[in-house]
Amino acid sequence: MRIIKLALAVALAAAVAACGKPVANVDGARIAAADAPTNTEWLSYGKGYSEQRFSPLDKVNTGNVGQLGLAWYAQFDTDRGQEATPLMVDGVLYTTTAWSKVFAFDAATGKQLWSFDPKIDGAKGFDACCDVVNRGVAIWKGRVYVGTMDARLIALDAKDGHVLWQAQVGDPKQPFTITQAPRVVKDKVLIGESGAEYGVRGFLAAYDAATGKKLWRFYTLPNATGTPDGEPSDKPLKEKAMATWPDGQWKTVGGGGTVWDAIVYDPALNLIYFGVDNGTPWNQEDRSGGKGDNLFLSSIVAINADTGDYVWHYQVNPGESWDYSAVQPMILADLKIDGQVRKVLMQAPKNGFFYVLDRTNGKLLSAKNYVPVTWAKSIDIATGRPVENPEARYKNGSVDLQQPGPLGGHNWHPMSFSPKTGLVYIPAQSDPFAYQGAKTFGYKAGAWNLGINTLANAGPMTADQAKAAAASYKGYLIAWDPVAQKAVWSVEHPYFWNAGVLSTGGGLVFQGAAEGQFYAYDAASGKQLWSYQTGNGVIAAPMTYELNGEQYVALMVGAGGGGQISAPAYMPTRPRLPGRLLVFKIGGTAKAKDFILPAQPTIDLSQVTTTGDKAHGYVVFNDNCGVCHGTNATGSWLPDLKRSPMITTPDDFNSVVMQGVRAHNGMVSFARFLSAKDVEDVRAFLISQGKGEPLPATTAVAAK
Repeated sequence: MRIIKLALAVALAAAVAACGKPVANVDGARIAAADAPTNTEWLSYGKGYSEQRFSPLDKVNTGNVGQLGLAWYAQFDTDRGQEATPLMVDGVLYTTTAWSKVFAFDAATGKQLWSFDPKIDGAKGFDACCDVVNRGVAIWKGRVYVGTMDARLIALDAKDGHVLWQAQVGDPKQPFTITQAPRVVKDKVLIGESGAEYGVRGFLAAYDAATGKKLWRFYTLPNATGTPDGEPSDKPLKEKAMATWPDGQWKTVGGGGTVWDAIVYDPALNLIYFGVDNGTPWNQEDRSGGKGDNLFLSSIVAINADTGDYVWHYQVNPGESWDYSAVQPMILADLKIDGQVRKVLMQAPKNGFFYVLDRTNGKLLSAKNYVPVTWAKSIDIATGRPVENPEARYKNGSVDLQQPGPLGGHNWHPMSFSPKTGLVYIPAQSDPFAYQGAKTFGYKAGAWNLGINTLANAGPMTADQAKAAAASYKGYLIAWDPVAQKAVWSVEHPYFWNAGVLSTGGGLVFQGAAEGQFYAYDAASGKQLWSYQTGNGVIAAPMTYELNGEQYVALMVGAGGGGQISAPAYMPTRPRLPGRLLVFKIGGTAKAKDFILPAQPTIDLSQVTTTGDKAHGYVVFNDNCGVCHGTNATGSWLPDLKRSPMITTPDDFNSVVMQGVRAHNGMVSFARFLSAKDVEDVRAFLISQGKGEPLPATTAVAAK
């Protein structure tokens, strides 16, 4: 027996020696050092804890970026939006795709090492407001963590991708989803969830990184029943938030306030900062009788990293009413302001103002608009509150054509801060929206609950009006001075929904774009220095790493997300194409295969008849279908229903809409929302649009 034990010990020692250092042995010290000038890896979603998305690497620089070529690429089996930022640890590149799938590649050669499919039920796609996307993984002590579309948190072995543990983060009976990249702080995996529009109650949760045990949960708004939850959020919710939530529909709907993107950690202060989403319904008049600040909606919240206890908050939009969430990316930096070095937190949330906060206490230092803003005149620095334009508050049923719209002046697309230039690079946009309160609000469990008139943005337009509307949707890359609070330079894109940003020590800023291009700009001047045709739209942020003496730049390619789905009329006309991972280096000579464009469907509706009321179908469609298939059935990315063969017969249409025969593709049954008459009326509307008829006239459409 002793000989056997000795032999086993020798074999084990040999195996350890052969393997070298542990796989993906990332810890807090390693992530904290990710921003160091010598760091060559990308260890967390924003590179390091500060989430500056700046790499000091300079082997690719303004002098040689024109020689950048494709080193290798991978094509995926999902054709939805690709939003992930890959991580590179110990020579392995980890990324995710739509439907929460995880892949590991040799970072130098592109050889796939393993993959993991959580096998999401396609019907869950119905609960995803803005595509079945995923923004990436977290890595900690040999484990890879991913949040899934069906609201699970899963820990995988970094060596081969097998499941170590999984936890159900959101109640599976509610429309929770997860699109966020997890973060890990002090052996705690931090994860939030999506689903505010559908009617849920938001939170940020912490799980033990080794076991998956839930440690604490910080709720972002009070419990509708008024009972405590036994969580670290109970005290601030009772003392600070409860009085800001008068009675209203929030108690039925859930209130919203999800935490679906930004989480940042300051190791020196031991504080976790996270952003909070909009309220549900959007219209505060319905949500809480038009009263109260509704804490902690649309807020930045700081909590203790050990306990989850509340430390401070700053509310971006008190009484939020326009889907102006504050979950957009946040960056930590030390800036010299008025002669004093301040520890700051910077954010460009949806509402169009760029905020600089003292991250030690949440005090507002400055705020200026980085895109055109009409809902407010300014931000009062003394009070921290916006100086609102009164007409923005759904007054007397009027329509307010407002900037920005619910897609925001800046959405989830990551921005970057370069310590070399002192500039923040913002993927910004202009997307006006006509806000009008609904005449009545009726809660629909499991559906969108906004409290607005969806037809305010759907009225018939003349050719000139349509041209003007298209011209108002614009995309920008803005180089923003956060101290002077002004733009230093900007680049205008032809479309409004573009990609996240990377800045580097080589004096470069990289960004992909909706038109299917990957660009490199001079970080100081904005001059375009290089471009690469991706063949598909880009929304994800690039990253960079060094391996074996060579610098690589990696980018996930694949159009999708909220802008592509809900505003397809202002995006490139392009069919859904497979997602790809493109990896570049100086002198790269690889060539990606051309995309095979699927044939566009054609349909003859000349002999198709219907007994439906197309005017009523127009209203029903925009209330229930337009968010996925495009206002007025303009959808060209998710199925374009006016060109679908299923509208040719009532039986085919009912089998999809009422019986849910395509639930596996995310098109669940709408029998709980619509009557048989509603469905035939929608079919009549779609037939009319397929025939090229003008939009139906209806008194429900607000004047523009």
